[in-house]
Amino acid sequence: QVQLVESGGGLVQAGGSLRLSCAASGRTFSNYAVGWFRQAPGKEREFVAAISRIAVTKYYATVVEGRFTISRDNAKNTVYLQMNSLKPDDTAVYYCATSRVPTIHLREYDTWGQGTQVTVSS
Repeated sequence: QVQLVESGGGLVQAGGSLRLSCAASGRTFSNYAVGWFRQAPGKEREFVAAISRIAVTKYYATVVEGRFTISRDNAKNTVYLQMNSLKPDDTAVYYCATSRVPTIHLREYDTWGQGTQVTVSS
């Protein structure tokens, strides 16, 4: 089984940028699609973006499309989430997770990282 560790979160002003990383160890990372999800206080965990095993397919939530970019470097066992034009509503804990195929459905993901906090101030 693969283990995931997120990093890159922090405090940023509205309009700023952050790049999150999801580093994997264990089984061959390129065997997995990877998704990013986020959870704000008092809200359900929601889909942000997903990428297929060799980055051919990418999906984005409507609220982040055009601002966020998901990418991966299988040689480094890492998936990235570049977040630009950040808004206070983007404040949440961000999680990465693996699945067999890229999907927006949380239930299809079986391995999760511990999350990284992103806070966007107005």
